[in-house]
Amino acid sequence: MAKILPFRAVRPTRDKVSLVASRSYQSYTQAEREARLDYNPYSFLHIVNPGYKYDKEISGKERYQLVKNRYLEFKEDGVFVQDEKPSFYIYRIVDRDNQVFNGIIASASVDDYKNNVIKRHEDTIATRESVFKDYLKTVGFNAEPVLLTYPDNAIVSGIVQQIQSHRAEFEFTTTYRDTHYLWQISEERDIKTITKAFSDMNTLYIADGHHRSSSSALLCDDLKSENQNHSGDETYNSFMSFLIPESELRIHEFYRIIKDLHGLSKEEFLIKLDTMYRIENRGAIPYKPSKPHHFSMYLDGEFYSLYLRKTNYKFKTSLDRLDAQLLFETILKPILGIDDLRNNSRIDYLSGKKDIIKLINKIDGGEFKVGFGMIPASVEQMKAIADEGLKMPPKSTYVEPKLRSGVTIYEF
Repeated sequence: MAKILPFRAVRPTRDKVSLVASRSYQSYTQAEREARLDYNPYSFLHIVNPGYKYDKEISGKERYQLVKNRYLEFKEDGVFVQDEKPSFYIYRIVDRDNQVFNGIIASASVDDYKNNVIKRHEDTIATRESVFKDYLKTVGFNAEPVLLTYPDNAIVSGIVQQIQSHRAEFEFTTTYRDTHYLWQISEERDIKTITKAFSDMNTLYIADGHHRSSSSALLCDDLKSENQNHSGDETYNSFMSFLIPESELRIHEFYRIIKDLHGLSKEEFLIKLDTMYRIENRGAIPYKPSKPHHFSMYLDGEFYSLYLRKTNYKFKTSLDRLDAQLLFETILKPILGIDDLRNNSRIDYLSGKKDIIKLINKIDGGEFKVGFGMIPASVEQMKAIADEGLKMPPKSTYVEPKLRSGVTIYEF
């Protein structure tokens, strides 16, 4: 029984939303960030990069306080306004490839997260959880929702379609040529219907945002212990989420690129691979696998296809069938000596949605020695792994949609 509730979002005014909305800070190159900070005074990047005002890199708790200050200035200047009534928000994205994503921005229960009603498929790193919890506690808001997915539901989709028949409150197109729309749902009848529809669902799944959700749970524990009048209705008992039906979720793979062959020559490495894989040299033309348990490999200017010899590998759990785990168990750990995927500087990751040319350039340029590709994980795999209480390796999924920061803000 999932508890999904409306909340009073802080939002940019309609005339400034296209200027405020930004991608995640890390997704910009330094030149892109500087251009937006130099020429767009309304960009949300000014809030998350407050040192720009003083031409200085600022980090730690000093940065957190300045982030809060910049945010309050945006509110004081009327760039941000808080809605008077708790609402749900329908968010629609039509990307440059004409893929369409429709979901509902709402608050999700921390208790549901703790009680495994909201299930997770990825491990989190304790230090990152703690750092982000401290950040949230100081700034007092979150601007990036956790992406949750749920089984397609006729009641929810019916309301979404009905609301979308009216003019959107926000409509803006980005320089990435993605068009974003937002509708506010404040009618009590619609809110009750949506709340009831989600309460009839036994499980929701985190598709993206594991650290944001775990940090929100830690924040809730902190603020609850400090509040002698805790009632359970405080906003810190929930976290902002974007709920999207499973059929509209898009999952891409990540390439793995490794800096060396762990002391092996090319020939020795290929011979070791031959134990678990049937290997075919595909030449210089880019190759991508098309089936589970098949991998692409780029080494020394050539592509190879690797087909698992299934007689040598036993599938016991849903995690064993995940290609990212399979690659780790058969190649990265036993042959290349990478036994800690989170803390090994010899491995890096590239989104499979990006051009394979980036992988080729990094290896041909000598920065890395070998790269591996695979097909994307499926929603069914993600759910099965979460249902079994197992965890995927890091960078197993690159999930879309990606919302813009600063369009809806959740205050604690």
